[in-house]
Amino acid sequence: MGLFVTFEGIEGCGKTTQILLAADYLAKRGIPCLRTEEPGGTTLGRKLREMLLNRGPFIFYPETELLLFTAARAQHVREVILPALEEGKVVLCDRFADATLVYQGYARGLDIEAIRFLNAFVTNSLKPDLTILFDLPVEVGLNRARERIARLNLASREDRFEEEDLAFHKKIREGYLLLAHQEKDRFRVIDAAGSIANLQDTVRFHLDSALRE
Repeated sequence: MGLFVTFEGIEGCGKTTQILLAADYLAKRGIPCLRTEEPGGTTLGRKLREMLLNRGPFIFYPETELLLFTAARAQHVREVILPALEEGKVVLCDRFADATLVYQGYARGLDIEAIRFLNAFVTNSLKPDLTILFDLPVEVGLNRARERIARLNLASREDRFEEEDLAFHKKIREGYLLLAHQEKDRFRVIDAAGSIANLQDTVRFHLDSALRE
């Protein structure tokens, strides 16, 4: 069985940049690696991602949002993640089940235990071996995210969550930190205010440590 590593954090925390660098690092070391993302990773997931992350004509109730994210995850786990792990690969995933707990649970207010049950059902109880959480003050992360979005054309902005108010995003950060406190063996919390190079050094340290275990 391979190694399953997830990258989590608030909007604008830099995790997507770091996962790209981490995948390149592993590839240069000759370690079989798959980089993927949620929602996404499959043809169905990418269709759902377009609906879920872009502002459009859809009005999503929290329950609808939850079910669409977990539907994408069910397909992703069976079509992409489990086969790669069975091949002995390191799977690096940009967001996974923890994101649903914090976004739809802590931030949207849906029942946490119901979300845990649903996540376990759609993933066949798959959990990451390591979760790297990039922590950052919400105001800093949102400014970064909105500056990035402003440079993109309208069709590729994926800005539906960035348009939520500050209180929503503070609940997300608090939710992530609570999860990290509850599962200290799995989570590694990184101060995401550092430079890209320094953050990558820390990511590599945690990856190397997990690979040695």
